[in-house]
Amino acid sequence: MPDVIDVHTHVVPKGWPDLAAECGGSGWPWLRVSSEREAIIMIRDTEFRRIDSSCWDPAVRLADMDADGIDRQVVSPTPVFFGYDRTPAQAAGLARIFNDLTLDITGGDPRLIPFCQVPLQDPAAACAELDRSMAAGHVGVEIGNHVGDQDLDSAGVVEFLQHCASVGAPVFVHPWDMPEGPRLDRWMARWLTGMPAETHLSALALILGGVLDQVPATLRLCFAHGGGSFPYWLGRADNAWTHRGDVVRGRSTRPPSAYVDRFYVDSVVFSEPSLRLLVDTMGEDRVVVGSDYPYPLGERPAGNVVRTASFLTEPQRAKLLSANAFRFLFG
Repeated sequence: MPDVIDVHTHVVPKGWPDLAAECGGSGWPWLRVSSEREAIIMIRDTEFRRIDSSCWDPAVRLADMDADGIDRQVVSPTPVFFGYDRTPAQAAGLARIFNDLTLDITGGDPRLIPFCQVPLQDPAAACAELDRSMAAGHVGVEIGNHVGDQDLDSAGVVEFLQHCASVGAPVFVHPWDMPEGPRLDRWMARWLTGMPAETHLSALALILGGVLDQVPATLRLCFAHGGGSFPYWLGRADNAWTHRGDVVRGRSTRPPSAYVDRFYVDSVVFSEPSLRLLVDTMGEDRVVVGSDYPYPLGERPAGNVVRTASFLTEPQRAKLLSANAFRFLFG
C-alpha cells in the first residue's frame, strides 16, 4: 500500500534564541524546561501548555509514527508562535528563527515533511519568507485562519494565497486566537467550541468572500479539525445563500456546497458517524488523515477512525490514508 500520510502535526523546538534580543519587543513566549523530556510553554508568567519531547525529538516522533502505522508526517508550527499580533519585522524575524529550527528537527528525513510559518500580517514579507523557507527545504506553509479582524478574504491574505498557488505551496489552515470569556474559559470550551467555530467562519469567508472565485484552481488548501463545524452546517449555508442572497452571497458566484471540491479537510473528528458525515459532505477525494499529534486532544493511534470505519470501501480508505494527502502536498 502507498505511504500513509498524516497532514496535521505540530512541532515546538526545545529552545530558541532570546526573541526580544533577536526580534525586538517584549512579552514573547518562552519555554520553561523541566527535564530532558518535559517543558512548559509560557506566555509571560502564565502557563500556556505542558509539552514533552515528542514536540522536539525526531526519534520520539518517528517511534510514535511506527507505532501508529504512519509512514510520513507533515510537521507544522504550533499556532501560539505565529506572532500575527507583532510588527511585520518582528513576526518576520520570529518566522525565520522557528522555520530554521523546524528544519533542524526534521533533519532532511524524508518521513518528516516540514511546513513553515510566515508573517501573514504583511503579504510581501509573508511571500518572501515562504520563498526563503521552501528554498531551504520546507514543502508548504501553515497559516492561522485570521489576522486580527482580517479573515481569509482580506486583500493581503488573498495576495499571499495567490502567491502560494503560483509557487505550488500547499497551505494548511489552522484555527487560533479563539474568543475567550467566562463562558469559554471552563472545560476547555475555547478548544471544544471556539476552534470548530473559527474554522467554520473562515471556510465561509473563503467562499462568500469570493476568494475561490479569484485564486487559481491550482491552489491547494486544507482546513484542520475536519473543517470545524462547516461540513455539518453546509446545508444551512446553502439555504441562506438561496433565500437571503441579498446579504449572504457576498462575492461568491455559486452556493457554498459548489466549492467543496476546492479544498481539503483533515479527519480529526474522532468518531465513525462524524467521519461518515465528513466524507458524505466533502467527498471521498477531499478528506485526508490528520492527528493533531502530539497534543492530548489529538487522535492516537493516528488515523484510527479512518482505518476502522466500516462504511468505507477499501479503495475509499486508501484515498483517505494516502492518495488524497499526496495530491494535497504535491499536486
